[in-house]
Amino acid sequence: MGASLPPKESNLFKLIVKSYETKQYKKGVKAADSILKKFPDHGETLSMKGLILNCMNRKSEAYELVKQGLKNDLKSHVCWHVYGLLYRSDREYREAIKCYRNALKIDPDNIEILRDLSLLQAQMRDLEDFVETRQQLLTLKPNHRMNWIGFAVAQHLNSSGSKAIDILEAYEGTLEDDYPPDNESCEHGEMLLYKVSLLEECGLIERALKELHRKESKIVDKLSYKEQEVSLLEKLGHFDEGEELYKKLLYMNPDNYRYYEGLQRCMGLYKSNNQYSPDELERLEALYASLRQQYNRSSAVKRIPLDFLCGEKFRTAADIYIRPFLAKGVPSLFSDLAPLYDHAGKGDILEQVVLELESSLKSTGCFPGGTDRESPPTLMWTLFFLAQHYDRCGHYDLALRKIDEAIEHTPTVIDLYSVKSRILKHAGDPIAAASLADEARRMDLADRYVNSKCVKHMLQADQVELAEKTALLFTKDGEQHNNLHDMQCMWYELASGESYLRQGDLGQALKKFLAVEKHYADITEDQFDFHSYCLRKMTLRTYVEMLRFQDRLHSFSYFRKAAAGCIRCYLKLYDSPSKSSIEKEEEEVSKLPPSQKKKLRQKQRKAEARAKKEVVKGDSNDAASSKSGKRKMKPVDPDPHGEKLRQVEDPLGEATRYLKLLQKHSPESLETHLLSFEVNMRKQKILLTLQAVKNMVRLDAHNPDTHRCLIRFFHQVGSLGTPSSDAEKLIWAVLEAERPAFSQLNERSLSEVNTLFLENHQDSLRHRAAAAEMMFLIESNKKEAIKLIEESSNDLATACDEARPTVKWRLNDCIAVHNLLETILDDHEAAARWKTRCAEYFPYSTYFLGKLSSAVSMSPHSQNHESENGSQSSSVTNTSRSPLSSNGNLEQLQKFQDIVIH
Repeated sequence: MGASLPPKESNLFKLIVKSYETKQYKKGVKAADSILKKFPDHGETLSMKGLILNCMNRKSEAYELVKQGLKNDLKSHVCWHVYGLLYRSDREYREAIKCYRNALKIDPDNIEILRDLSLLQAQMRDLEDFVETRQQLLTLKPNHRMNWIGFAVAQHLNSSGSKAIDILEAYEGTLEDDYPPDNESCEHGEMLLYKVSLLEECGLIERALKELHRKESKIVDKLSYKEQEVSLLEKLGHFDEGEELYKKLLYMNPDNYRYYEGLQRCMGLYKSNNQYSPDELERLEALYASLRQQYNRSSAVKRIPLDFLCGEKFRTAADIYIRPFLAKGVPSLFSDLAPLYDHAGKGDILEQVVLELESSLKSTGCFPGGTDRESPPTLMWTLFFLAQHYDRCGHYDLALRKIDEAIEHTPTVIDLYSVKSRILKHAGDPIAAASLADEARRMDLADRYVNSKCVKHMLQADQVELAEKTALLFTKDGEQHNNLHDMQCMWYELASGESYLRQGDLGQALKKFLAVEKHYADITEDQFDFHSYCLRKMTLRTYVEMLRFQDRLHSFSYFRKAAAGCIRCYLKLYDSPSKSSIEKEEEEVSKLPPSQKKKLRQKQRKAEARAKKEVVKGDSNDAASSKSGKRKMKPVDPDPHGEKLRQVEDPLGEATRYLKLLQKHSPESLETHLLSFEVNMRKQKILLTLQAVKNMVRLDAHNPDTHRCLIRFFHQVGSLGTPSSDAEKLIWAVLEAERPAFSQLNERSLSEVNTLFLENHQDSLRHRAAAAEMMFLIESNKKEAIKLIEESSNDLATACDEARPTVKWRLNDCIAVHNLLETILDDHEAAARWKTRCAEYFPYSTYFLGKLSSAVSMSPHSQNHESENGSQSSSVTNTSRSPLSSNGNLEQLQKFQDIVIH
């Protein structure tokens, strides 16, 4: 580097490199300027100056200088390397790789460039090239441990586990007998465990176990050693040894559920569905009775039997398990037991057990059969559990009654108000739920979790501005709105985006959903630094696990929800292109009288003047920060309301981009193929639409959405004209060949298919609604379609006793049916009848204006409703009013909207 310069300037060039490495950017620029005064066309100096300016956030100047330097010295590996570093800083990894390869053509043995290239290849998963680069590094520097390990990991990632093992053994052959020294024992132990895991992955189980035992003295992490050993013993079928080892692991950690599961597997007593024979149940009971005596302080050893016990034995075990948690006041008890509600009959038994505890506590102050009086909060936590139980069963009136009784008993416990807000949300009153959540938040202003729950309830009630103010209470001063984004608060952005989508603000909705996509891009980018760090620190097992996690990153629910939200927004933009906010404002201004127009224009001029001042001030600050070598402040959002996102030219093209990501990473999700159907139907891509229908039928042939898509597709195909072009004839040939694959059709007409679907699912509201919608599509018979919906019966299923009927219909399904009647069937009278009917089934629903909802209590007719319903039980009426009157008054909520947060 700098070889073409005189000695003085050559030393200055070395100073530039050192200044870049030590982040002394001003010093580096000064040295570069000194060289360029004498040698203004020196390519390497121009490139290094550009690289430093890039670190000072002066990107345009940086690229200009680097390109100029490269132009002046095309045969300098330094210029090409710097150009690659510039691309790498902008995440243009493919372009950076090209630059590094050009640099290596000039200096093929440059260790630094090869190392940088290998990092990019690992990041981009160019695994074959990654192997080649790591092998070249090992050849050039075989005495460096990191090169051996890097080559082995590259082979492993390239699905060559056996070669990776050979490389690690060759590396071990270069070590002395007394290796490792004390300061490297942990790293060496990790390498040995990684080698054993490689042997296991390659199916060499016996060899892996022998290797593990042979190197036991050199492995520092004894817990990982035991866990690896028991995994190998189990795979080899050495269950007796595995059983003993699992018992040793339980002695180390008796609350680890995986150890209990492994112990059951070794004893031949594990089934994922918990369906055991009487003999197996007897052995399991004896096993956990023995373990309970040994680990009497462990909660896991008492909780696990509840999964496989039945009947009276389950009742006894549940009673024993629940009592100490109620006495200690553990709020998460119901969450712990919630999975048991998926087992037939266990929810009813839990209710009976807790009701007996409640009755005994109220009458005697003791648990049944006990003599010691329990503390007063025990009754409150019992009522707290019952409220959550009834909420789970859909008995919202009883749930509210129990939670109000608990609040009356101890009105200072925050968890009570949080659960009450959740009950109201499930009952269909998100406004009252938000009010209750806000009351819980105000009881402890330092509790971030309660604040977050309150924000989520507000977003579900579409109170976005209020939710944002509340969320910002826990952000740092300064750029508060950006702070939520910087913290990657994805749950907030998703909930906010869903709220904007419900309200029809597609620009803001897209802005929130795209922010989540940006977070996932950042998470993918964050792995870059670990490619060198993990090889240096020898955390190899965790490194490989992290890479595999990154490969399936976009299959997780947050990204799936964000991508689906983006697609729905683009579909709406395609279906009904909306005017921009500027056009809307111009229309509204044109309707104003002249005097108001004049005032509005004056306000706009003042706002524009303020904005210009802020921009000028920001530019001056940016310039000052750039000169000082510090990064400038984040730029002002140029599209705060998402208007540019709304004005996209090709909504279906943008939707397709996110659809491809879902198809790649979430192919087993029905929603993925439903969205594919909607996008491709609009694009008139017949074969892609057919593919989406086939996938939906494969995943869930009985789903109402699958039935809708099947009928819509073949109805659309049937309405097409006779094919004329060769392409159309080919498509028709494919359709004819694929039609027999749909067993639902089976040479039936679409009307017959729809009738058969209805006969098979006539007791389901969702399926009846789908059949009615398709009847209207096929036969254009609105009257019969509406009749089919209105004849749906909501048979009241009895849960624990016949005195408390459970509504079979779900609130969201009923709302969807109401929307169907209002929009597609376009019958407002039928929609009104349906709304009235559902208001009886869902009295707390604000959507259906239920008589116990906050929507009615806020209306001027609330008193009339109270008098009309005066014949009802006073206790039920009181519980329905209490969410608004005593806990979370909506007037207080309105006052809260006006607060100013400093």
